[in-house]
Amino acid sequence: MPSNKSVSDAPIVQFTNCRILRDHQLQREDLWVREGKILNPEKLFFDEKGSADVQLDCKDSIIAPGFIDVQINGGFGVDFSLATDDFKSGIDLVSQKILSHGVTSFCPTLVTSPSSVYHQVLPQISVRNGGTHGAGILGVHLEGPFISKEKKGAHPEHCLRTFEAGAFQDLLATYGSLDCVQIVTLAPEMRRSSEVIRELTKRGICVSLGHSVANLSQAEEAVQHGATFITHLFNAMLPFHHRDPGIVGLLTSDRIPAGRRVFYGMISDGIHTNPAALRIAHRAHPKGLVLVTDAIAGMGLAPGRHTLGQQVVEIDGLNTYIAGTKTLSGSVATMDTCVRHFQEAIGCSVETALEAASLHPAQLLGIEHKKGTLNYDSDADFLMLNDSLYVQATYIAGEEVWRQDVSGM
Repeated sequence: MPSNKSVSDAPIVQFTNCRILRDHQLQREDLWVREGKILNPEKLFFDEKGSADVQLDCKDSIIAPGFIDVQINGGFGVDFSLATDDFKSGIDLVSQKILSHGVTSFCPTLVTSPSSVYHQVLPQISVRNGGTHGAGILGVHLEGPFISKEKKGAHPEHCLRTFEAGAFQDLLATYGSLDCVQIVTLAPEMRRSSEVIRELTKRGICVSLGHSVANLSQAEEAVQHGATFITHLFNAMLPFHHRDPGIVGLLTSDRIPAGRRVFYGMISDGIHTNPAALRIAHRAHPKGLVLVTDAIAGMGLAPGRHTLGQQVVEIDGLNTYIAGTKTLSGSVATMDTCVRHFQEAIGCSVETALEAASLHPAQLLGIEHKKGTLNYDSDADFLMLNDSLYVQATYIAGEEVWRQDVSGM
């Protein structure tokens, strides 16, 4: 039966012999794609009297939405917090390389830096769609410098700032521009943070709580003012205490505004978070868990010394430390590795593990109508995976942008 071209001349591709992650379940259905979007086959058959131009046999692969990494500091020798002459080529390299790990969209993340770095780097980053050139850029995640000295982690103390003098104006002066900013991590116990959170939220910027000594009531107040995310839960915050659970207590707080969901990032690399802690968080609040890599420039490189913004870090296996210390400084894990480790550590379903890296980050950023699902009319950003959750191919807007070399498998 010839395809019907009355609606569009674009070819219709039908992916067959696959299991699609849709409505939280793997379903044995075909996936239909046209013009970079997921197509409803019923409308195609009954309204357009159309059919596929191309059929692709997926050989019983899992098809899942592309992964979204909302906290990645760099990788493959590139550090997003360094203002270099070839910054744009560096971000292009990372966006290309992470395709093989299933990431179809990401938020390049800058750690605490001098104001001059933000002024130099931020104008060079623009929101853009993904494609054969690499994963799409959703906007920047600014992690610091408005964070706690006590919980600075790998962030350089001499670059930390407060906004008690001018509140939002201090933040604006530090960053220079918020045009491409998607997420800001700050410590909610800082004076005038409520004003800043309200202003950022008003501009559609996601506020995340992290690198903080906030108690639970301070964290709850921040959420009431608009904060919706927690940066790498358990890391760089007060440990859980039964009389004041701190930021961690947001996972089961009864003071979250109606209709609001608090999300939290987890670095599931086997280093940053003990599997028991992963399980506690997931069982307390499964729908808020967002897998992040927190990857640094050393991801994809051999052990040794690399940079993280103003600091020198040392990679030893999967451990990354500020050189000469035992302070953890980001991760070298890739997103697909984090997904596999998460599934193994939690003992959860394949669907749950995949959604923590796709649906949940999309919901956090309010883009679930186009990313993070395989719903009809959403962007055709998806992965083919085997049953062990190794990525076999990556597609953006319905176009294959990476495929596993069969000889290398």
